[in-house]
Amino acid sequence: MVFTETVLPGAYLVDVEPREDERGFFARTWCRREFEVHGLTARLVQCNTSLNRVKGTLRGIHYQAAPHAEAKLIRCTSGSVFDVVVDLRPDSPTYRRHASAVLSAENRRALYIPEGFGHGFLTLADNTEVFYQMSEFYEPAAARGARWNDPAFEIPWPAPIVQMSERDRTYPDFTACAM
Repeated sequence: MVFTETVLPGAYLVDVEPREDERGFFARTWCRREFEVHGLTARLVQCNTSLNRVKGTLRGIHYQAAPHAEAKLIRCTSGSVFDVVVDLRPDSPTYRRHASAVLSAENRRALYIPEGFGHGFLTLADNTEVFYQMSEFYEPAAARGARWNDPAFEIPWPAPIVQMSERDRTYPDFTACAM
């Protein structure tokens, strides 16, 4: 795997290194040792998938508050997404800054999101599926979110948003949120 740190310290793009032959290819998508070498959380306890039927579906910006903060490894297994990570660590020099990348079934790229970061994505194709690996179990009482268009983040979403949950649409301004 190839790890490329984003402009947000601790958040990495993770690319596979395919080994090709006449059948196709084989590539590792997770290795505890390789994640540990890069200082990344290598404990996984839960995996989820989301199917997004319509291009323009937005999910996020989501995170879990401490002590249930979670690291995530996000991969798009069908279709494509504009994936966003936001640094929500108040003591960080990149606090409230974001990084983004296109994750797709075609590029097989993943995004590693450390604890203390928010995450969201916008689908760029119909029938997009996203696979999540998490370091902590989902804890409903710790679930938090920030609005997709919060002025604190200035995220330039690349396409119209046509579908999102009422919860995601109505999060308060981040300045009023508690980590």
